[in-house]
This record gives sequence, C-alpha cells and structure tokens, in this order.
Amino acid sequence: MLNNINLNLLRSLHVLLEECHVSKTAERLHITQSAVSRQLAQLRELCGDPLLVRHGNQLIPTPRALLLKQKLDALLSEFDHLLDDKPFEPSDWQGELVFASSDYVAQYVLPDIAFHLSDLTPQLDMAYRLWQPHFLDKLHETGIHIASSMYPEKPQGVSSVHIGSDSSVCLMKASHPLAAKCTISLEELTAYSHIKVTGGGDKDSSTDLALKERGYTRHITFKVPFFSAAVQRLVSSDHLMVVPEHIAVNLAKHWDLVHKALPIETPVHQYWLMWHPKYDNDPAHKWVREEIRAVMQISEYSIH
Repeated sequence: MLNNINLNLLRSLHVLLEECHVSKTAERLHITQSAVSRQLAQLRELCGDPLLVRHGNQLIPTPRALLLKQKLDALLSEFDHLLDDKPFEPSDWQGELVFASSDYVAQYVLPDIAFHLSDLTPQLDMAYRLWQPHFLDKLHETGIHIASSMYPEKPQGVSSVHIGSDSSVCLMKASHPLAAKCTISLEELTAYSHIKVTGGGDKDSSTDLALKERGYTRHITFKVPFFSAAVQRLVSSDHLMVVPEHIAVNLAKHWDLVHKALPIETPVHQYWLMWHPKYDNDPAHKWVREEIRAVMQISEYSIH
C-alpha cells in the first residue's frame, strides 16, 4: 500500500482525526479546504472506509478511523524524532572500534589508549590492524575507523589532525662504544651496521638520502617489521638504529638504551591521526579521536 500512497496523506489524516473539522485541518496544514477535501476523498478510497461521517455540523470518526489514529499517534511521533540529534553518551557506545598504527604504537601506546577508553566506554570493543602505507588510498575499504602514522605533510584524501613532531636520532645500547660520546660523527654513524624497522610509516629513509648527499651510506644488517624484534637485536649487539626521538625516549624507559643526535640535519617527522571523511561529523568518532589524540600526545609527544 505504501507504494501507492503519498506519505503526506498520513499527516493530513492524523490532523483530520484530531480536529474532525475540514477548515481547522486546512488551517493547521496551511492548505486550502478544497485540498483537504480532496485528500479525505483519497484516504477514503485507500482505506476502503468513510473514516469521517458527517453528523449535523460535525464529522464523527468511524471505528476504523479511531484505530488508525492510535497507530498514527505512535508512527508520527517516531517520525518527528527520526532526525533528532540525541546527545552522544560514551558509556552507551556499543560496537567495535578498529584502530591502525605501527607495531611500536600497538606495543607501547595502544594499552594506554585501551585503558583510557575502557573506563569511559565500557561496552566498546577495540580491534587493531598494523598500518600499511597503501591503506591511505583506500581507507574507506579497510574497515579502519582511525589510524596513526607519520607523513611529512598533511595526508591527502583523508581527514586528519596533527598530533606531534620530532626528528630522527641514533639509538644504541647503553654499553655501546659510542654511548659515552657527547656527539657522533658521520664516520662513526656509518662505521657500525644498522637495524631498520620496515613496518608502519617511513622512519629513516630521509637519513639515507642526507648521508648519500654527503657521500656516505649505511649498511643495513637486519630488517624487520617489528620494533620488539629490532630492539632485542639492538641490545644484544653493537648495531645502531635511526628512529624518531619520541620512540627513542620511550624505548629507553623499557630497555637499557641511549640515543644521540644525528650529525646531519634530516626533515622533521610529522605525526597524524587519520580517518575517512565520512566520519567527520559523527559524534562518537569526533569524541573518540579527541580522546585518542589526548592520550597519544601525553604519552608520546610530551618530550617537546
């Protein structure tokens, strides 16, 4: 039946059954009396019932009309609130939030994020995915709600907020031959083999470019996508790692490590939270990305 009915007729029928008067109905609906009469004729035909029967100067609703009014009271009340903006309550949020980042963030920062959110959103589940650079071009297909990574400039094609910046440093075990030095030279930086973490964002290729411009190269002896494996190898060897400063500082809280400034200038790393623009105005997403941003800035970028 809905395929054959103008839904505006339902509103007209509701007002007619409330007023039981054509002229008063026309006034409330801001249409002419003749238009109301035509609508009533349509409704009678659709319902197969007179709906309103004239008695003197009054229109009396039929039993079918009274039943319809009860249903319309409930139905139109729902319609009236269909587009209402219900205030977002974190404690009521149910579902799953998918977060993506490097494995470093997963190991050292994600627990803080999960702990923080669990108090505020006890019914929300979290899932993690390792961020891959090619996700940026198809974020809408990945199922990822929010991601963090580094890019030299504001990432294109997605929405984002800047969460911090720092520069690369040279990380080594505390007993390394270079650890006691105040500064290290280009020759010393390239005299030792290096470890490279390949997962997540690009953390150190700018160092290789700067070295190449000066006629130097690093020997990468161990490539691995995970920080946990890289650090375990680092503390058991004389290898070096070039990492962002905030990572070096935080890793040193868990391992016996020190870091030194690089003897060359490298571009500043910029860190972003990113999401698909479809979530820009979603109250839940707006709230959670601000909470995640705050946690990450406190735990990660407070060194600057």
